[in-house]
Amino acid sequence: MSSKPLVPAVEGWHTMTAKPHLIGTQCKGCGTYFFPKQSDYCRNPDCESTEFDEVELSRTGHIWSYTNACYKPPAPFVAHEPFVPYAIAAVQLETEQMVILGQVIGGLTVDELKVGMPMELVLEPLHETDNDIKVTWKWQPLAQ
Repeated sequence: MSSKPLVPAVEGWHTMTAKPHLIGTQCKGCGTYFFPKQSDYCRNPDCESTEFDEVELSRTGHIWSYTNACYKPPAPFVAHEPFVPYAIAAVQLETEQMVILGQVIGGLTVDELKVGMPMELVLEPLHETDNDIKVTWKWQPLAQ
C-alpha cells in the first residue's frame, strides 16, 4: 500500500475517521439539516434564520432509492479509466431523516441493492496524485 497521506477529495464534506460522518449544518431557527453545509440562509420557506450549527450527520440509514450510472461524470469529478458504470444510492439518514445521494462502494451492483436496505457511510480512495491519495465517502451495506 502507498505511504502517501489520505486526504479528502472535497475538503469539509466528511470526517476522516475510522467511522466517518458527513459534515452538515443544522438551522438554529427551525432545526432543518443541510448537506452540503448551508451558511447563508435557511432554505426552509417557513424560516428566516441565518444561523447554523455545524453537525456530524448520521452515518447510517436505509436505501430510499437507487440506480446505476452508465456515463462518465464531467469534470471536476475524476473517473477511473477505463470508465466502469457504478451504483448510486439515495439513503435516508437514521436521525435526520433527510435523503443523501451518493455512490455505492466499488464492486456492488444495483442487482445487490434493495429499497429499505440498511447502509453505512465509508471512505474509499477516489484517485492518487503525486502527493496524496484523495478519498471520498460512499455507501455500503451495513454489516448485520
